[in-house]
Amino acid sequence: MNKLNNFSTIRAADFSAAAERFATPVYVYDENLILTKCRECLDMPHAFGLIVRYAMKANSNRTLLQTITGAGLHIDASSLNEVLRASLAGVPYDKIMLTTQEAYTPAELDKLQDLLLRGLKYNVCSLRQLRDIAGFAAAHELELSIRVQPGIGSGESATRTTGDSYSCFGIHLSDLPEAAEYTSSQGIEFRKVHCHIGSGSNPNVWIQSIDVMLDIIARHFPRAECVSFGGGFKVARMPDEKPADLRLLGDYAKERIENFYQTTGRKLKVEIEPGTYIVANAGYAVARVIDKKSTGDFNFIITDGGMEINARPIMYGSRHPFYIMAGDTLKSSEFGDDPGEYEAIIAGKCCESSDMQTLTDDGYGYPVKMKEPDIGDLCVIGGVGAYCSAMTPFNYNSHTQIPEALFTAGGELRLIRRRQTLEQIVENEM
Repeated sequence: MNKLNNFSTIRAADFSAAAERFATPVYVYDENLILTKCRECLDMPHAFGLIVRYAMKANSNRTLLQTITGAGLHIDASSLNEVLRASLAGVPYDKIMLTTQEAYTPAELDKLQDLLLRGLKYNVCSLRQLRDIAGFAAAHELELSIRVQPGIGSGESATRTTGDSYSCFGIHLSDLPEAAEYTSSQGIEFRKVHCHIGSGSNPNVWIQSIDVMLDIIARHFPRAECVSFGGGFKVARMPDEKPADLRLLGDYAKERIENFYQTTGRKLKVEIEPGTYIVANAGYAVARVIDKKSTGDFNFIITDGGMEINARPIMYGSRHPFYIMAGDTLKSSEFGDDPGEYEAIIAGKCCESSDMQTLTDDGYGYPVKMKEPDIGDLCVIGGVGAYCSAMTPFNYNSHTQIPEALFTAGGELRLIRRRQTLEQIVENEM
């Protein structure tokens, strides 16, 4: 039994090889699956044109950015540094849109303006941002986008919802008249209107946001030519989860935009911004079982990688699949028919009581079934391609950031980021 699941091309022996070559813990990414997800997004039905922007905050590794943009996707950046990082990976500025909470110092604003002249797209997310950039955009005849808070939101958890009144992202509907008055005084109009309701959103709420956004455009943006519905498409990390159906979502958006055209005579292009959907299930964290303990009530297996390589359980209560491997042999998998009868909580090595990969919503560890591992076996965590290497507290307890490897479409195992050293952790300390 060496097939992990029904979507990965990586075998147990490949993870064993990664552990041998690069030591544990190490991230391993499946390039084939990344390319498949890129094609699925590009094939999403649309009426009058579609641009797919990869939300690079999900995973910003240079090689992955090159793979994804090479497949035809543009970039959604969330900071000025992300823009520069994408450029260092070879992405042209005119393929990047900046949507950010940042407000800039005069020096930073000069840098932003220089990048706008080189083709960078800018998505205004606050009235202050609008006042900072509108005059420059008007003087240089640059098109601007606007992010609105649509009033509805949905996410994998409350902390991942970005479109309702609990979220400060975008310009609130009550501020749109002031934004319109100011842009009119500057002689500019928004040609693109954007929203993002949350990460891991309920597909039904995502569909509702389509109608909400088209209504907002009809009432407030008479010259808009493009609508961005953001990303947040739900993925199925676990066997009992159901992912978003991009074809169904695209069909609905296409129908509504065609109706919008029949009513208004305006053809709207569509943009979407998947991040998690592209890379989440393509990523694995390969850790090693280094100890086993029991309290009498619970068994624990201790691995050499925990919250410092995957903080999603502690942050969001997220669930991830686990695979136990002995050498080149897959012992147990949550996608298999017989995961095993041994039950254990999977814990890491950090000095933190919640350093567990299996946590309830109220912060208690819970056991999962598996075939009992031996010390030295591999414990592979699935679904860690998004918001893990990019966001985990990897230097907690002075642990070093772990390496990343790519299992290429051609079957090669290639290192794409070296392991951090202790010297690199302290090199900026005075």
